[in-house]
Amino acid sequence: MAATLLSTKDIEALNQRLPNWSVVDGHLERSWSFPNFVQAWGFMNQVALIAQAMDHHPNWSNVYGSVTIRLNTHDLGGLSNLDVTLAERIDQLD
Repeated sequence: MAATLLSTKDIEALNQRLPNWSVVDGHLERSWSFPNFVQAWGFMNQVALIAQAMDHHPNWSNVYGSVTIRLNTHDLGGLSNLDVTLAERIDQLD
């Protein structure tokens, strides 16, 4: 799948399409809390497999049971269809 930048209109519509995600500084961002580090790491492993299959990798941080994922398409300098697809696939893990 080729990456294409989202229009301003597309970005504004993300609230409805991805209600658990926020647009922050040109990124899609979402945070999770898990009871412990092992469960947080297990979630990150699942996301890593999805991201690798898409060849589209997140920026993320993990502190004990919390995980924050930030998505954008570095090559295009903004949000793209790949970010939306990856966010939707990550949401399927819930």
